[in-house]
Amino acid sequence: MAQDKDNKAADNKPKGAGGDKGGGGKGGPAKSGQAGGSGKRAKVDMEAAESGPATPSRLRLQFAEKVRPAITESFGISNVNAMPKLEKIVLNVNMGRHLDGTKIPPTIKTTVLETLVKITGQRPVIIKAKKSVSNFKVREGLETAAMVTIRRDRMWHFLDRLINLAAPRIKDFRGLPDKAFDKQGNYSMGITEQGVFPEINMAEAQFTHGMHINMVFARSNPKLSRFVLEQLGLPFVKPEERQQRAKPEAPKAAAAKA
Repeated sequence: MAQDKDNKAADNKPKGAGGDKGGGGKGGPAKSGQAGGSGKRAKVDMEAAESGPATPSRLRLQFAEKVRPAITESFGISNVNAMPKLEKIVLNVNMGRHLDGTKIPPTIKTTVLETLVKITGQRPVIIKAKKSVSNFKVREGLETAAMVTIRRDRMWHFLDRLINLAAPRIKDFRGLPDKAFDKQGNYSMGITEQGVFPEINMAEAQFTHGMHINMVFARSNPKLSRFVLEQLGLPFVKPEERQQRAKPEAPKAAAAKA
């Protein structure tokens, strides 16, 4: 009788309590965990591949190898943490003048966003008006501009294309203005046509628009920022060009007096 009771108690035990079946139960979650881990690693690899261009930036290497020693020699700044640093470049395109009632026409908005994506490699952000301005027919909350901020390798690649490809294609280009610096050393410039960038096909563009480009520096001033940009190759207007522009006005004034 006692043996029969022991056999019945053993039969009533849960199936997972056995050594073999229990071990199989423990092995199941381990396999699923391994599959989940491999999926996470694949996701991280994809994000790393899409985080930015794999090609090392030429201007970034030039800044580290040539510009920094030049700063030390010219300004006596030997500490790397005290040297001027190009932190980011901000591009801004105004769309408020194309407002049709309370919305921007889809063709205008699409053209601006596609332009910024092609030349920067990032998706821009739509900026809304913070307050109403009756003279400009702008109301609070309406979409008025598109902005994109680029940093690190994307920033250096964009600056390289701006200096060597886009700037020389500007119509009647004689150099960029060298007085567009603020007190912190940030440099601002404007472009009136997006076609100066080789990535843009003007045959497919719905309309022509310009953009505002702001280069933001840290630990800098106008003199330092200009020196850094000149060493990187940004073509500023030369003093000879100013003199040539001022000379034609003198004969006109003499002729007016005569």
